[in-house]
Amino acid sequence: MANNDSIRGDLRGAENGLAGRLDALRDGVLLVTGGTGFMGRWLAECVALLNDEHGYGIRLRLLARRARTFRETTPHLAERPDVALIDQDVRGIYELDQDVNWIVHAAASPDSRQHAMDPVGLLHTIGLGTHRVLESATTLPALRKALVVSSGHVNGPQPLDVACLPESRHGTVDCASVRSAYAEAKRYAEALAAAQVVQKRTPVTVARPFAFVGPYQSLARPWAMNNFFRDALAGGPIRIWGEGADVRSYMHAADMAWWLLAILVLGGPGGVYNVGSPEGVSLRELAALIGGLFPGGREVLMHTAPHQAAHQSAFVPDVTRAAEELGLAVTLPLKEALRRTLRWHQDA
Repeated sequence: MANNDSIRGDLRGAENGLAGRLDALRDGVLLVTGGTGFMGRWLAECVALLNDEHGYGIRLRLLARRARTFRETTPHLAERPDVALIDQDVRGIYELDQDVNWIVHAAASPDSRQHAMDPVGLLHTIGLGTHRVLESATTLPALRKALVVSSGHVNGPQPLDVACLPESRHGTVDCASVRSAYAEAKRYAEALAAAQVVQKRTPVTVARPFAFVGPYQSLARPWAMNNFFRDALAGGPIRIWGEGADVRSYMHAADMAWWLLAILVLGGPGGVYNVGSPEGVSLRELAALIGGLFPGGREVLMHTAPHQAAHQSAFVPDVTRAAEELGLAVTLPLKEALRRTLRWHQDA
């Protein structure tokens, strides 16, 4: 219960007046594909807060493969009367319940290990899955808006000398490399969304997430921040495989959840919005920040290999569009986001 309370507290702290701007969601039916993943859980937590504390009356449907396991891992959400679980693969969708008003299409894992093991399956899930969801959306008489969750990776590698990526920057993805399967699939999903808006007048908006930190994110994920937390919680040292010069940014998941709902409701059809923190930090600095959260700190060990220098990159969004068009802002700075995440893992 303590963990659940801390998540609700994080959402309250990040609300920043948005609850009063999402009135269109009242008494509506919201479908989230990939509904039991990291984003889906945070969206469910956010909807639960809107229903419990603001009387929104949203009926939430979480669609995912093996959705039934959600009852075992997250019973405080799965057993709510305003939450329904749909056990289905997005590739098998041919029709949706006719009362659905809002859709967040967030199916597909960003885990690079899964991409490497089954790139064909990944491309199929994102490509065909997005097609199925958007085609089914065209038959919904009460549809208000669909949000396709893309990825900041559609821009391709971000050089260190580029401070941040705006939505208008069109990078280069090596489509001949299997390592680009995720980025290419997400680029195709965005193209499908754009075509759907123009050809079929379906109200579709796109969100491009970058990197996040917060509860529900497994420390087994193959990302630097997760590895640093895992090393630090084990007593250290924190290991950096490289020079630590790569630059990343991390948005707390509470901000992420509010932003996604705001983009769904307030974003214009055909619009594309970055979701993330513009506060860049080198991996070396990030390791030091995480280590400094522990009494006495944690040692940071560098493992530099000369050939790695050529692969140094950044992954930081420009969120000016979200700020100026939708009035969105990051409420939890990096150090506070890290502190709250550590507290959740320690209480788990």
